Amino acid sequence: MPRLTVVVPAHNEVAVLEAFHARLGRVLAELPLDSRVLYVDDGSTDATWRLIEELLARDPRVGAIKLSRNFGKEAALTAGLDHVDADAVVVIDADLQDPPELIPSLVERWHAGFDVVYATRTARAGETGFKRLTAALFYRGMERLSDTPIPRDTGDFRLLSRRALEALRQLRERQRFMKGLFAWIGYRQTAVHYLRESRQAGTTKWNYWRLLQLAMEGVTSFSTAPLRLATWVGLLSSLVAFLYGLWVFGKAAMLGDPVQGYPSLMVVILFLGGVQLLALGVIGEYLGRNYAESKQRPLYFIEEQRSPRAK
Repeated sequence: MPRLTVVVPAHNEVAVLEAFHARLGRVLAELPLDSRVLYVDDGSTDATWRLIEELLARDPRVGAIKLSRNFGKEAALTAGLDHVDADAVVVIDADLQDPPELIPSLVERWHAGFDVVYATRTARAGETGFKRLTAALFYRGMERLSDTPIPRDTGDFRLLSRRALEALRQLRERQRFMKGLFAWIGYRQTAVHYLRESRQAGTTKWNYWRLLQLAMEGVTSFSTAPLRLATWVGLLSSLVAFLYGLWVFGKAAMLGDPVQGYPSLMVVILFLGGVQLLALGVIGEYLGRNYAESKQRPLYFIEEQRSPRAK
């Protein structure tokens, strides 16, 4: 019987984890697969790990990994994928915004021959208009900027075949943007559409600052467009400044007009200074990525690991 493992990264999800596992268990019970669940506790500070231990005792299909601290969702997801031995793996969050009931549709497309089946949101319930707007802008911006096509309105909820999983394991970069890595490996990919529900319990860990950091991670991981933009802005600014300088010099030489305009001079100086600082900031982001990669630190450390009891 083909083996399926569901990887669930969790950070302070004690309020919703019990309900999530109940729904997931009902789904897996109906699948004609040898199913397992692997929870990855990403350094939770609440009772998440204690609840996972209770699930381990009750359900022989459950395995668990506890990281030594909070390494972030991308690292927790990587840890789970590194410890899976299955014919297919499904990645899903524990907050029930992504419905476990969609997993059979992902499996069906996998059986049809696809290596990556990603779940694309047709709507996002329970989110503010500003959140939906910024998310739409991010995905459409990434679509234009990225050298690798990244599906619109698609999170981490997806199924990977064994060969897609093995390919993903070879990508060991430290600054990880998993949505881009899933797309970068290629193979046959397709979408399953669904309505994303509102969070069932607990609070989101993704405030706007963390979302902005994730967006910067995505752009700098899969596009050099900001560097090219900084180059072109610098060239354009230099050209405009040169032409303006020629005009001021010619006007003073031919018409005897004294050079004036202290306010406009300050505006130009401040503008060019701002452009230079912006360009340095963009360069710094890419340089920082190279610095982090050069240290070659492990992506995560495991404090405790439990294997499923079911055979």
